[in-house]
Amino acid sequence: MMSLEGEKMKAVYDSAHSLHDPRFFLVRGQILQSAEQPERAERLLAGVDRCGLETIPAKDFGAEPRQAVHSQRYLKFLAEAHQQWSALGNSSEEVISNIHPLHAPANYPQSIVGRAGWHMTDTACPLGQHTYAAACGSANVALTAAQSVLDGDRFSYALCRPPGHHAYAETAGGFCFLNNVAIAAAHALGVHKRVAILDVDVHHGNGTQGIFYNRSDVLTVSLHADPHNFYPFYWGHENESGADDGEGFNCNHPLTIGSGDDEFVAALQRAGERISQFDPGVLLIALGLDASESDPLRGLSVTTDGFNRIGKTIASFGLPAVFVQEGGYLSDVLTDNLEAVLSGAISG
Repeated sequence: MMSLEGEKMKAVYDSAHSLHDPRFFLVRGQILQSAEQPERAERLLAGVDRCGLETIPAKDFGAEPRQAVHSQRYLKFLAEAHQQWSALGNSSEEVISNIHPLHAPANYPQSIVGRAGWHMTDTACPLGQHTYAAACGSANVALTAAQSVLDGDRFSYALCRPPGHHAYAETAGGFCFLNNVAIAAAHALGVHKRVAILDVDVHHGNGTQGIFYNRSDVLTVSLHADPHNFYPFYWGHENESGADDGEGFNCNHPLTIGSGDDEFVAALQRAGERISQFDPGVLLIALGLDASESDPLRGLSVTTDGFNRIGKTIASFGLPAVFVQEGGYLSDVLTDNLEAVLSGAISG
């Protein structure tokens, strides 16, 4: 165990995550068990324990921080969808959409079947009876971790589950329902004029990009496997730089599929230069560990030592930072990789 108790770093955890246990996952037309399993959080918590970090419970920040990022009708949908879906009769245990509107002017539907399609971009986000409660708990974890840094801690770690960076202002997708890092960033703007989000998940943080795409007070930077041949496919390309007031405040660094430590760290250093130019008051890291060479989703090939280098590189930016957990799925090194990132950040 590498003890980090002498450093100011808290980890935030909420057992409410276990209320969300998704079953349905459609992969190339095959129905599989979701990769986003409750056991992920237990393995991540073991990584926190190895580092000897103080673990604190999440505080309830109420609905207002969620409403600052997500639309009212979307939040209402998440809160009510499962009950209304179940009332249809002859329906699946989880809300899973089988119809999605085209990208054209459309009317908001009354039917729960239609609203499911409106608010769910894919079938990787089945909504169970307790999913919304777990998602609200996850957002509170991110908010609590952000508040600890706003109160003076150098680093904090939010063990968020379900994850959030694929959720837009009013759509779920890719295992995500509420955009935890975006909610934390909006909260931090109450203290700082500028906030940066650095996404190091193997998948592009498309929801986070979408939420802040027209804004200049939040810089969004994402390192991820090249979306030409990897989820989320439609977003995460280099030409997406922001729009209107946000032009130049979104930066994507797509990486060659299968690439490893050196390419990732080099891109991270370039990202750090842009973040330094932006000069934010706080940095929020959407921490995906699914760039691992051992992750079952297999997009990149970062080693455990590479994750340690990632943590050290982020620390070298010299900013107070909140690590918000995103992806990272069941493998023998998931615990090791979290320990590597956190210990790298502290020692760096």
